[in-house]
Order: sequence, then structure tokens, then C-alpha cells
Amino acid sequence: MSVLGSIVSAIFGHAGAPVPASGGTATAGARLGAAPAAGAATQGAPVDSPPTQPASPKSPVDVTAVLERLAAQSKEKLDWQKSIVDLMNLLGLDSSLGARKELAQELHYPGNMSDSAAMNVWLHQQVMIKLAENGGKVPEALKH
Repeated sequence: MSVLGSIVSAIFGHAGAPVPASGGTATAGARLGAAPAAGAATQGAPVDSPPTQPASPKSPVDVTAVLERLAAQSKEKLDWQKSIVDLMNLLGLDSSLGARKELAQELHYPGNMSDSAAMNVWLHQQVMIKLAENGGKVPEALKH
């Protein structure tokens, strides 16, 4: 499963949006606009793991509400509105530099991955944009 697919699945899953249980013909990354990982299934090829993108929700998933609810339940103070690391931690995902570099590759990060601060800012913005493109209600301020 792609890192972006894991993020989308975690947020939409917490919103109660339906997530298909099986089947599909493309990886989550391909549906979310990311390039497939090396060796990953491509369109038209069966996928071993279930798709992670929710079926078109009847109404947009309020990303802020989902994340605020998770933050309220967390024992840690996480600045998910600005930090990709905190966002991933809030969702219970691997936020290591390796995972963030993998996400950067999925999203075609144009910069130098050695500059993790700049990469992290870009990743957070792109994740918010992808959430909005895939049925998430995301405030404009989080997409810039």
C-alpha cells in the first residue's frame, strides 16, 4: 500500500466513509495521482491488497473534523495542521524520514530530499491537496 493511500484510508476510515473490502484494478497510489512503486501493480493488473481509497462518499469527508477528533483523543499534542510528521503520527502511521521520502517519491517531490524541512512543508501541502481531490473537505489555508 502506498504511503498516501495509507493516509487517505486512515482519515476516511475514521470518518466512517465506506472503504471497499476487496477487488480493484489499480493501486491506491495510482488512483490518488501518485506513480506506482517499483514492482507495484499497474492499471489493468489485479491487486493483491484491497484498495484503500474510499468509495465515493455521499458527502465530502470533513478532514479537519476527523483530525481534530483524533487529536482530542491523543495523549500527545500534535500540530497536524502544519507538520507532516505530526499528521502521520496522529494517524498511527510511520513518520520516519524513510517513510516521508517514500511519500515524496510517490508525489514526485521536485526538490532535494536531503532538505527534510523543505520537503516536509511540501509534503504536508500536497497531502492536503490530494485529500481534497479525493473527497475530503479541506480548508484552503491547509492547502497553501
